[in-house]
Amino acid sequence: QVQLVESGGGLVQAGASLRLSCTASGRTFSSYTMAWFRQAPGKEREFVAAITWNSGRTNSADSVKDRFTISRDNAKNTVYLQMNTLKPEDTAVYYCAARLYGLGTSLSGNYDSWGQGTQVTVSS
Repeated sequence: QVQLVESGGGLVQAGASLRLSCTASGRTFSSYTMAWFRQAPGKEREFVAAITWNSGRTNSADSVKDRFTISRDNAKNTVYLQMNTLKPEDTAVYYCAARLYGLGTSLSGNYDSWGQGTQVTVSS
């Protein structure tokens, strides 16, 4: 497994931008498909975006498709989530996840390494 540490969360106003980072250690980062999930209070964890280990192909949830962008820098062992035009409904704890050699699935059960999460709060 790989160890993941998220950063970059915070409190912002609606319409603002944030960039989350997730830095990995412990194994070969470039062999991992990476993803972001989020969980709002009282709700189930939901898929946000993923990027594959080989082609760098990305996919994202419809709710964020035109606003959020996932990217990775294998030289820095880091995956990013650029979040633009934030809305109050984006408020959640954001988690980074990894799966070895897998596709960018939206199913949380397919990921075997998770970070501790970073809080994003968007005020109206």
